[in-house]
Amino acid sequence: MTVIGLGPMGQAMVRSLRASGLELTVWNRSPEKAYAMKEFGAAHAETVAQALDAGEVIVVSLTDYAAMYDVLEQAVDHLPGKTIVNLSSDTPAETRAAARWVRARGGRFLAGGVLADGEGLGGTDSLVFYSGEREVFDSCAEVLRPLGRPEYLGVEVGLAQLYYQAVLAIFLSGLLAFEQALAMIDRSGEPIARFLPYAQQSMGDVTALYAAVAAMATDTGGWRDIGHLRMMTAGAGHVAETAAAVGVDTGLARAVQNHWLRALSESERTGVPVSTFQLLRGWS
Repeated sequence: MTVIGLGPMGQAMVRSLRASGLELTVWNRSPEKAYAMKEFGAAHAETVAQALDAGEVIVVSLTDYAAMYDVLEQAVDHLPGKTIVNLSSDTPAETRAAARWVRARGGRFLAGGVLADGEGLGGTDSLVFYSGEREVFDSCAEVLRPLGRPEYLGVEVGLAQLYYQAVLAIFLSGLLAFEQALAMIDRSGEPIARFLPYAQQSMGDVTALYAAVAAMATDTGGWRDIGHLRMMTAGAGHVAETAAAVGVDTGLARAVQNHWLRALSESERTGVPVSTFQLLRGWS
């Protein structure tokens, strides 16, 4: 197997794959990162052509899909018969285009989205979404297992990135919301350490909450109760006002408030409760 791209995630992939006993060759634009992987027993390819020739399964871990073209175009005549497993992050549309590009040049293509950070890669909670031709997935699922539990989503090659980006939407927004809370506490002169256990308790296990919200989105188009909308709109406004009062940036808080305001406004305008889910999905 070959790993192309040795940023933090690529390096973590090398460690996990080598720990499972796989023979591995690595390539990176900055060769010093590739040399460093010798510590884990990985061989270093001097060129992209050598990297492709070293194995049938080529794991790509780059900033985005555009970087894949920059790399593979250096040795495009070495692609026939190779399986490109692109675990970089990008959009479903870019994934479909990349699959067409690789297949047109004689390669096979599997898209992936890794639900783990570098430290957690390969652990019990590590999960990797895959999509593409089933036979391609079946042919390399076991050698990829050290990266995390493989979850095959289907032949439509953009599905792995769709699911990955949807999960990332939850994570990135939630992380910023948590930092917003920390900033409000800190700017108010309160110790973050004192607040932390309350934040952790409030987060708790969201399994039941997510199930309920998903059911409402599926069955009724979201939480469509005007009393609830008024309560959430008021609460979102109070968060923004509290943040502003202590000098914390309110961009995120105002954006959240604006969604509830829009839902309430549309509900009052139409006489029919309009949920925030409907607005996000595209209300007309």
